[in-house]
Amino acid sequence: MKITVDEEKCCGAGQCVLIAPEVFDQREEDGIVLLLEAEPGESQETDVREAAAVCPAGAIHLAEGG
Repeated sequence: MKITVDEEKCCGAGQCVLIAPEVFDQREEDGIVLLLEAEPGESQETDVREAAAVCPAGAIHLAEGG
């Protein structure tokens, strides 16, 4: 799985960081998402899928196959 984020869409809600803190963080100055791990391991896939699903701005995009 490969993750991309759209910083322009991000509203800084922080749900992704709460769900998958090993993969996502937020910029201190404005709360916009920071992608820490673009290709997380299998053990993180469930959390990453949940983070993408609950993102209120739809700023997290997942692509299968690495």
